[in-house]
Amino acid sequence: MNSLLKAAGAALALSVIGTGLSFADTIKVGVIAPFSGPFAIYGKQYKEAIAVYVDQHGTKAGDHDIEFIYKDVGGPNPDNSRSLAQELLIREQVDYLAGFTFTPNALAVAPLIDQSETPTVIFNAATSAINKQSEFYVRTSYTLWQVSAPMAEWAYDQGIRTVATTVADYGPGIDAEKAFAAAFEAKGGKVVDAIRMPLATTDFTPFIQRIRDEAPDALFAFLPGGPPTFGFTKTYNENGLAEAGIKFLGTAETEEVNLQALGDAAIGLTTAYHYSGAHDSELNAAFTSRLSEMFPDAIANWASVGAYDGTHLIYEMVAAAGSDGPAAIEVAKGLEWESPRGPLKMDPETRTVIQNVYIREVERDPASGLLVNREKGVIATVGDLGWNP
Repeated sequence: MNSLLKAAGAALALSVIGTGLSFADTIKVGVIAPFSGPFAIYGKQYKEAIAVYVDQHGTKAGDHDIEFIYKDVGGPNPDNSRSLAQELLIREQVDYLAGFTFTPNALAVAPLIDQSETPTVIFNAATSAINKQSEFYVRTSYTLWQVSAPMAEWAYDQGIRTVATTVADYGPGIDAEKAFAAAFEAKGGKVVDAIRMPLATTDFTPFIQRIRDEAPDALFAFLPGGPPTFGFTKTYNENGLAEAGIKFLGTAETEEVNLQALGDAAIGLTTAYHYSGAHDSELNAAFTSRLSEMFPDAIANWASVGAYDGTHLIYEMVAAAGSDGPAAIEVAKGLEWESPRGPLKMDPETRTVIQNVYIREVERDPASGLLVNREKGVIATVGDLGWNP
């Protein structure tokens, strides 16, 4: 362990001993997320969802007040993520960490949270292996195995027999590729091509043309949220793959932030995911309506619900355990609650939520006139299938 980390750990230990943080009245939560740059929308959505939860449930959990402190990591930047975590733990003396949109940013803080015993709630980062790096990670989003394997099984059951996989070449993309291929081939399907695209790719035309030439029954895609997903999906639409009979299969590629901009060409795109802003439940209606009232330009999507449920989990841990990190993690294991996305249960082994996965298809809603991810089917109580693949 480097000298900086040792110094950070020592300073943190001294501050905890010296101030008796385990008995503090105010629990501080440090949220590390992108609030600037091309992925800033997700930091904004985290902050809005937290505000909605606080508005609905107050600022106290048990006997403790809760204070949120936000730090801008900009984008995928593990060095900056680690530096911000050190700053939050030592200078701000936070009791919990949260946020983490990108896998490299989440992985970067594992040694710090191990040494400081700080519960860290992942709002998005979706690589299964993250939670194996520290027992202090808990995740309220999903993993790529959790949604990609059900997508593959559903596709085969619909008569699809050949697929080309197209993923961004980094941890989550490789997870998605492996999960889809393993499940699809286990059913008897064939992956005719496995394309890994550089993370910095902005022109997807060569990859889309390659798939069109191969003419599989479908393509399966995974790219990081934001501009990459929009660019890839738009290129699929513009190059006539749907007309050529090559069905689009994905996870978050039709996410609500970009959905309207895709236009009518997006109608019929199929994804498997753990949340749709159009999910039909009283709790989701209450969440989305309050979100719109408080933030008129807000759009509910995976980032919103991951942060909303992450905040709920933090409240539950704080109410039962205060700032006692190991005790808080024990509280989280096996916790069950109803979410705007449906029923959730924290798996005590993987520390990722067990949840429903919905097969969604893009439709134009007749009431609002907007494009929505309409749920067409549900695969119930899916855990992290990538924990022991």
